[in-house]
Amino acid sequence: MTTDSNPLGTFLRDRRSRLDPAVFGFSGRRRTPGLRREEVAQRANISPTWYTWLEQGRGGAPSSDVLNRIANGLMLTEPEREHLFMLGLGRPPEVRYRAIEGISPRLQRLIDTLEVSPALVRTAAWDIVAWNRAATVVMTDYGKLAPEDRNVLRLLFSNPGVRNVQHDWETVARFVVGAFRADAARAGATSEVADLVEELCRTSPDFKRIWQENEVISHGEGTKQLRHPVLGDIELEYSGFAIDGRPDLNMVVYNPVNPDVAERIRKLVAVTRP
Repeated sequence: MTTDSNPLGTFLRDRRSRLDPAVFGFSGRRRTPGLRREEVAQRANISPTWYTWLEQGRGGAPSSDVLNRIANGLMLTEPEREHLFMLGLGRPPEVRYRAIEGISPRLQRLIDTLEVSPALVRTAAWDIVAWNRAATVVMTDYGKLAPEDRNVLRLLFSNPGVRNVQHDWETVARFVVGAFRADAARAGATSEVADLVEELCRTSPDFKRIWQENEVISHGEGTKQLRHPVLGDIELEYSGFAIDGRPDLNMVVYNPVNPDVAERIRKLVAVTRP
């Protein structure tokens, strides 16, 4: 059994050999498939000599900026980019926040199977981008809100209806703000949420007061109590789940704590189904 003495170079050569030169406007006869070294360097906007040294295992460790340029030049997927960083620097790349407007149809179908368990998918900025029917009847009818209003913090601090259904609004608000702060930092979205934080500090004294306390909270699982206008007082257990490959997304599923609550939700979902 042999070991590769230059795994970074091997990986780079393999990935450039998979690219079609014609797609990128390169022509000419070639002895080997894929892009030439100088073509990858051109696409990555780096020195051809420096790129050649990387493939040959010379020149020392590359910078993260160089690796990002090479990843873009080679059209690497996100897992391939992470692997490139592990080979080149021994660590994963810095988290890059990507704003999205929705989720995959497969993930939507998954949460739709949860008949009595409200399920939400939210971004690191706590924008709700997907929900199921149970969430509509138990939490909020997000479909009736403008996209910019489907934000948990805006709803909690600016919507009296959402505030009034919380059993202990102060505790909930502190928890949400602390978890929001942690999520935004983890996903590299601190600058992206700056406008939202500024807006809420300006419009909500409560948010400004809690935000300035600088609490950071983990939100893996717990319980939530609501004073629902139709269902009455209900208690739900919630669990948060990371979505593989998307550090900016989080799925939260709320389960009824007893069969009676589950049956009440099932009946409400049935009578309100379009």
